[in-house]
Amino acid sequence: MKSRRSSLNIVKQLRSRASQARPRFYKEDYASDLVPNCNGTTVSEYDANVYTAQYSAGTNLGFNFRLNIFDTTVPSVPREPGVRQRESTPNLKTTMKVINSIQARPGNWTISDANLSPDNERWASTAYMTSTTDPAPTQIPIPCRFSADGNEIIAGGNGQLFVYDLLANRRTVKIEAHKDDVNSCCWADTSSGNVLVSGSDDSYLKVWDRRSLGVSQKPSGVLMGHTEGITYVSAKGDGRYVISNGKDQKLRLWDLRKMRSNQDLEAVQDKDYGTNYDYRYPHYPRPRFRAHPRDCSVMTFHGHAVLLTLIRCHFSPAETTGGQYIYSGSADGKVHIWSLDGRVVQVLDRAKTLPMTFDPSAPEPGSTYGLESNVCVRDVSWHSQEPVLMSAGWESGRRGWESGRDPWESGRGGSRLARHEWKGLSKMGGSLEDWVEKDAQEGTRRSARMQHLSARGRRGTVPGAFGSDDSDDSD
Repeated sequence: MKSRRSSLNIVKQLRSRASQARPRFYKEDYASDLVPNCNGTTVSEYDANVYTAQYSAGTNLGFNFRLNIFDTTVPSVPREPGVRQRESTPNLKTTMKVINSIQARPGNWTISDANLSPDNERWASTAYMTSTTDPAPTQIPIPCRFSADGNEIIAGGNGQLFVYDLLANRRTVKIEAHKDDVNSCCWADTSSGNVLVSGSDDSYLKVWDRRSLGVSQKPSGVLMGHTEGITYVSAKGDGRYVISNGKDQKLRLWDLRKMRSNQDLEAVQDKDYGTNYDYRYPHYPRPRFRAHPRDCSVMTFHGHAVLLTLIRCHFSPAETTGGQYIYSGSADGKVHIWSLDGRVVQVLDRAKTLPMTFDPSAPEPGSTYGLESNVCVRDVSWHSQEPVLMSAGWESGRRGWESGRDPWESGRGGSRLARHEWKGLSKMGGSLEDWVEKDAQEGTRRSARMQHLSARGRRGTVPGAFGSDDSDDSD
């Protein structure tokens, strides 16, 4: 990456293009600094809460109790103010082209998780697990994820972790993984599918190697650091770096090479470092501990609110940004974007999102008050090829948290999907002088940070960056 950046001269590369067998162009060289930077424009409205929003591997988007699939390659058509339109899909208003709308099988609660296969041909929604012996059984939703080849699904539930082989049509792995609910699980890499990661309300992330499960059902390692339950876990896909959101209001970056042993877990697993608060309400009490005493995370991110629901977090796309950013929804209505070194890159405010009468790709208007409502951003998805984010926000008709009660118990309710684009100087407010000064200041800070990291022997990079040292040497 360093050698590519040192020769980042577009004119020179174009001149030498004819003499090269293959042009040396890398998307991350030119797109890595293009981060969505506007508060967004509404592109869809729903009567119910949207629990998951996801760009497909191509250009479509699908989500919620009813799976709605959109073609985002077709530009949104803003609605005429005051003009009512006939909707083709139940309980949905949108400015996007709807490809398909699939009604899910009725369940006990809702579809709290859904995942598209890599080929975009199949959809896996929340599975339900229930007791066959309990006289009054309850159905427990369990999260699920397709493998990189689309032939397997990993799912977690009531303390358990499963892998299903879709070709053989059978379950191949069942692990008694945690002492509490498994809220999220994922594959650690996109190449083998051997390493699994699970996150639970017991506050721990556990790493499992399928190749050793025949001998013992103990985890290969444990990631300690959170003091409250895990709401979401997401892997970079390289088999080394993982991030997680926790109910302790922290997002943590992990290096699987630095995980704790199962013996370390057994020494402390009977101790409680949390507050046992109810995350479904908009208040987090003063923590008893800032982190787990055996914290092994390599970076901690904060500033967002992990409340009301299981807030999700993700790495930015590898192809266009090298995975050098981390982003998350938040119960305070913001979308938070950090760089891997902990710097806040952008904070997008859904309270200032524009209504559907605006064009998402048009220049930003002048002063605006947006939609002026409470928003809880549960999920966010970054386009794999473009600097565009989609955020799914639950809404309430009442502003403020003064009552201390659930702000979604009354008001308009429902959800809005917003599109956040990177908008350059021509579409953003401020004078040219302001932007030149801002860019110069950011460049100075960036240079100082890189020099500091280089002095610490990290070769000018940060954990998980695409220019980092990939050696297996441990600290």
